[in-house]
Amino acid sequence: MTNTLFPHRQADDIRRALLNRQEVALVDVREEAFYAEGHPLFAANIPLSRLEEDILARIPRRSVPVTLYDNGEGAAPAAAHRLRALGYPDVALLAGGLAGWTAAGGELFIDVNSPCKAFGELVAHSRQTPSLAAEELKPLLDASADVVVLDVRRFDEYQTMNIPGSISVPGAELVLRARDLAPSPSTRIIVNCAGRTRGIIGAQSLINAGLPNPVAALRNGTIGWMLAGLPLEHHQRRRYPSASEAARQTAAVAARRLAERAGVKRASASELQRWLAQPDRTTYLFDVRQPEEYAAGHLPAARSVPGGQLVQETDHYVGVRGARIVLTDDRNRVRADMTASWLAQMGWQVWVLDGEDAVVTASGPWVPPVPDLPPDGAASQGPRPLPRRYRRPYEGTDNSPRAMQDYITWELGLVAQLERDGSHGFFVL
Repeated sequence: MTNTLFPHRQADDIRRALLNRQEVALVDVREEAFYAEGHPLFAANIPLSRLEEDILARIPRRSVPVTLYDNGEGAAPAAAHRLRALGYPDVALLAGGLAGWTAAGGELFIDVNSPCKAFGELVAHSRQTPSLAAEELKPLLDASADVVVLDVRRFDEYQTMNIPGSISVPGAELVLRARDLAPSPSTRIIVNCAGRTRGIIGAQSLINAGLPNPVAALRNGTIGWMLAGLPLEHHQRRRYPSASEAARQTAAVAARRLAERAGVKRASASELQRWLAQPDRTTYLFDVRQPEEYAAGHLPAARSVPGGQLVQETDHYVGVRGARIVLTDDRNRVRADMTASWLAQMGWQVWVLDGEDAVVTASGPWVPPVPDLPPDGAASQGPRPLPRRYRRPYEGTDNSPRAMQDYITWELGLVAQLERDGSHGFFVL
């Protein structure tokens, strides 16, 4: 398909916009398996095969400048035609595609959710976040020591496999629930995920929030546990209890203090409505509570994204770097403030909705918006590649030891890669 209808943007122009914190929608339209082989740090992956299904959720403001690329497969021009037909007027192709990015000196990051994982490694490096190896934790569990293991992955991930005796406390719930799960300040808290990022962020969240307990991340998560040859549990249902009022109040004060230190602002419902209608600025509204809370009642414009996953997979939900992010929560706003404190350190402009005058009129699960197709069906013309999902080395129980070890080695090298890239805008409190 010809690309003569579309202008080309240079890699240097994209980089300059990132450094100036302008809105940048750089989109890799290859399938995820190919995207994971190498991409710019802030490139959003919206495959051509899912373009219509995902585009409005990822890039909700149609007038934002969108730059598409592939690696010579021809998917980018096809995607450009489809976006133009769907009402995106400012669509360009990255000059030279992926090769043009590297020729201009751009860094390539492998895997998925690379900005979040690189940020997690930067946090661990900057704060020297405590960690404990699987070989050190196992004897403590065998001896029934005063230790609690809190698993911050999604509940379905926890049910697939978990550290024996651990309790499911997904991401942003951690600061809200930990005081009730470890009421004695002498109880040692170990935070684990599948690999490294969510465990590091979870452990550092508890430390930042001022918990008196000794806290550490399980080094390399369930990957480290499996590489040590230790047994896992499966199909468990242990979950956090309801938070006590005392724990809520203490957590709310600590979380708000952290958010303010990170530069997070508060927004009113009227401000939010004005922002959502703003034609020249992109605003995302995320409800960071658990899905069942969201389904019971939420703001109509809000997307359900539990806070821990939003920090872990920001690029999966936000396709425009430099956009405004607004978070909504319950009245204590612990989860929103904790999530916002991390997003702000990742270079996002973040607000937490005060929400006392916000009107909750919607219920049920989140339904992705899908654009109306043009009458002639132009957006759907042309061949579509078969979806190819990247198999994460940390999901499931049948990954090879080599793949898991290679993944850990890659994560440990991300801080140096961030320094080479130089466009991230991260800071660490």
